[in-house]
Amino acid sequence: MKKIIQIARLELSLLFYSPIAWLMLLILFVQMSMGFTPKLPELARGQEVSGLTDRLYMSLDYGGVLSAILDKLYLYIPLITMGIISRETSSGSIKLLYSSPVKLSQVIYGKFVAMLVYNLLIVGVISLFVAVGAVYIPHFDYPHVLVALLAIYLMLSAFSAIGIFVSSLTTYQAVAAISTFVALGFMNYIGTVGQGVDVLRDLTHSLSMPDRTARMMGGLLNSRDVIYYLVISGMFLAFTIAKLELERISGTLMQQVMRYGLIVAIGLTVTYVSSRQQMIGYYDATATKQNTISKYTQEILKKMGNDPVEMTEYINGMEDSYSKATPKQRIEDIARWEPYLRFKPDIKLKWVYYYDSIPGITEQLKKQKVTFNYYVMFMSNLMKLDLRKFLTPAEIKQQINLEGENARVVMQLKYKGKTTFLRTFSPDNYFWPKEAETGAALKRLIVNAPKVVFATDGYQRGMDKIGDRDYKTLTNTKLSRGSMINQGFDVDSVSLEKGEIPSGIAALVIADPKVAFSPVALAKLGKYIDQGGNLMIAGETGKQSVVNPLLDSLGVKMLGGTLVQESKDYSIDLVVPNLAAGAVAMTPELQPYYLRKWVVSMPGAAALSYDPNGPFMVHPLLTTNAESSWLKNGKLVLDSAAATFDAQAGDQRGSYPTALMLSRNRNNKEQRIMVSGDADFLSNAELSRMNMQTINGGFALGVFKWFAYGEFPIDTSRPETKDNVATLTKTSVKTLQVFYYGIIPGAIFLLGLVILIRRKRK
Repeated sequence: MKKIIQIARLELSLLFYSPIAWLMLLILFVQMSMGFTPKLPELARGQEVSGLTDRLYMSLDYGGVLSAILDKLYLYIPLITMGIISRETSSGSIKLLYSSPVKLSQVIYGKFVAMLVYNLLIVGVISLFVAVGAVYIPHFDYPHVLVALLAIYLMLSAFSAIGIFVSSLTTYQAVAAISTFVALGFMNYIGTVGQGVDVLRDLTHSLSMPDRTARMMGGLLNSRDVIYYLVISGMFLAFTIAKLELERISGTLMQQVMRYGLIVAIGLTVTYVSSRQQMIGYYDATATKQNTISKYTQEILKKMGNDPVEMTEYINGMEDSYSKATPKQRIEDIARWEPYLRFKPDIKLKWVYYYDSIPGITEQLKKQKVTFNYYVMFMSNLMKLDLRKFLTPAEIKQQINLEGENARVVMQLKYKGKTTFLRTFSPDNYFWPKEAETGAALKRLIVNAPKVVFATDGYQRGMDKIGDRDYKTLTNTKLSRGSMINQGFDVDSVSLEKGEIPSGIAALVIADPKVAFSPVALAKLGKYIDQGGNLMIAGETGKQSVVNPLLDSLGVKMLGGTLVQESKDYSIDLVVPNLAAGAVAMTPELQPYYLRKWVVSMPGAAALSYDPNGPFMVHPLLTTNAESSWLKNGKLVLDSAAATFDAQAGDQRGSYPTALMLSRNRNNKEQRIMVSGDADFLSNAELSRMNMQTINGGFALGVFKWFAYGEFPIDTSRPETKDNVATLTKTSVKTLQVFYYGIIPGAIFLLGLVILIRRKRK
């Protein structure tokens, strides 16, 4: 060990008595400073920005300084390592090493230790930029940044080992530098080779560096990636030692092949074993644990025990979504499942490719007088698909019924003989299901999904219609991430006049009844309520006479008139009540929106009143603003002059509830009822409103989660970030600019110059 340290000290002295080492440090600092310092004035504005640590240092989307330099670090190492062995060979001193009592392995290890020290200096230079965040960002996410710096250090060390080996292959330093550039470029590129071929995919990906570094930069430290860098470093150091030893003894070609083959075999074996899911250890360094599925989802996987889950992904080569799930993207697909495999390694992943017709394409082909087979051949040639690897329409129908899934990429989860679909979404920037949808699908495999039933009598809103006033977006749109069927619910409809209300349902929804129910229907509804069934009644202004008979037994009443709200930009009948405290009690996930005073849009809403001494405990969910809204008596005419408050005409100012939650104990459970003075807040039009920031979708799902007693949608919430504000001032920004543009690079330059001059004098 003493000899290794002595050699390392000698190598470091040679390194820092040459201008190249100092020049590389200076260029690195200047390059980072040019990207980092311009961001400081924006931080000095004092605006609250979520997750400043990640955004300033790691985020690719926002040009994080550590992520930005990551792709450029490979440019620095080859110029440092190019002479580390080649100068020994070119000068002839290598012969002295061969005959000296020092082992070749000690020489190589000593030179590698010197590079490790130099790499620490590189990390130290990078840390000068991290220091700004540590000083000026309260609640700075230290663990995340430290893991990112560790990733950079491990990558630099692997680069160094590769550079040392390449340097041993030639006597020319320039050739060594160029060859090292090529080798490092190959290590970065190899992960993209053969990704469409099953045999090559895992092998080439296991040699790729960028993905591993990016994962650690994201804050997820895992044993697989750390071992990978250690193995790569060890393999190339072993290659160097083998090369020099075989030269000294003039080894035969067979000896060389066997020696190198053994090194490769050992390295690949260690890498393969350490990459098995059961062998991987994880540490999520982020403050919000953003790389780890929520505790709620972890509990779902834990309840599944040791029984395997099968995930089969069905991909139609004729549909546009195929471009998101080609064999070349298999590694990315597996990576999306890794957070779940971390807690349940026995999730079996399978991919099935097929070709079949797309909804609507058959009619188009008939109009164009083109057969489906011709269309398949045309598309397969266009996209260069090998149809031999795709199941035919007949073959896929024998495996599974995918009707109604829009011929898109869809996943079927299977557990103990029970199945459910996990869908992809469009139009959606992310496309793939997130934890909320994946967790809901997994949970459906172990519990009975809550069913919400919509009454269809009285011209009520339709759950399967796409009109502005209907509810398909919320309830039954398979392409919508926020649709109830993708958040764990089953939905159905029933005729109160002709059918029977199903037993065991989560809730019955009566939305905007326009005609009075018959005595038969009222009797069924009365029995359902008396037995403790959950219920939502959403009325509309002008239909008080229809809705109030349904509300009589609940102690609730829709008041006459219409709520109006003053607005410069919107119609006065568009009321935007705020979330009340009752909404947070109903669904705690709504608390951030309650604190930020988010609103729910309700066009044409009626006010509600309730009896506090009635049969139910009642709490307002939504309340209007008393300063800007009032209850307009009589009929509201929108095409006349602007409505004004008129007390003599019976108008009443005040804060009125537009939605109430009712509860009571019934048959050993809590009965839950929600009453709304508006049925439009659930509509397709309001859920897609773009001209106002509303919480309609989240509020609606919160109501149904309340009906489902918290079972669905699942809770994937995380702690909010705390590093949201920087304490930088304009003065401190100017001071930092002076340091990072002048003083620090000047100090590095002067230090290197002084050492080089002193060396030259000696």
